[in-house]
Amino acid sequence: MTVEQVLQELKKNTNKNNIAGMARYGINTSKAFGISMPVLRGLAKKIGKDHTLAKDLWKTGYHEARILAALIAEPAKTTPALMNKWVKDFDSWDVCDQTCNSLFLKTPYFLEKIYEWNDSPVEFVKRASFVLMAVSAVHAENLNDDDFLQFLPLILKHSTDERNFVKKAVNWALRQIGKRNTYLNKIAVNFSLNLARNEAKSAKWIAKDALKELTNKKIQLRLKP
Repeated sequence: MTVEQVLQELKKNTNKNNIAGMARYGINTSKAFGISMPVLRGLAKKIGKDHTLAKDLWKTGYHEARILAALIAEPAKTTPALMNKWVKDFDSWDVCDQTCNSLFLKTPYFLEKIYEWNDSPVEFVKRASFVLMAVSAVHAENLNDDDFLQFLPLILKHSTDERNFVKKAVNWALRQIGKRNTYLNKIAVNFSLNLARNEAKSAKWIAKDALKELTNKKIQLRLKP
């Protein structure tokens, strides 16, 4: 398919009610069609992997076109330079999260990008760092416990960032690390207990929300060997 054909398909699926709902959830809808993820995944399956088309779709700036680009891009052809270029274009939490989970995590460079983007003053670039921590805790089988322990000082450092999309990603990373296995759960629970004593409102929220999930009976039972 060409870019024009894909855009025509996206425009056909425009849903104004969904656009309004997206806006309520803090999604930038200035160039959005209001298309659900199941529809986008279906279109991505129809297209198949096409790295050139993905890059061209990204350039259009359309919200769903960029999510679709992340779905059809080829991880093996995704360079650090492209990752740096795309991360700077993030203007919404869902584009950030979908791109990190569907594409960036599948590259050999995701770990170095966690550290490279972590101190960025740009909200969604920093968010991308913590999203990669979160999704790697779920999917990255090649990482060990020590890799995740290295993330905790970064979580502590940025737990005082009051920006909504940063603090929620920091919280997400902490919760996912604590759900990876029993050992990391104990570490994450103790970490959260200490973090809860922090005077910053964001740190307290991150800690209390994480503790609520990490000490949940269902989570504890699931983690038991």
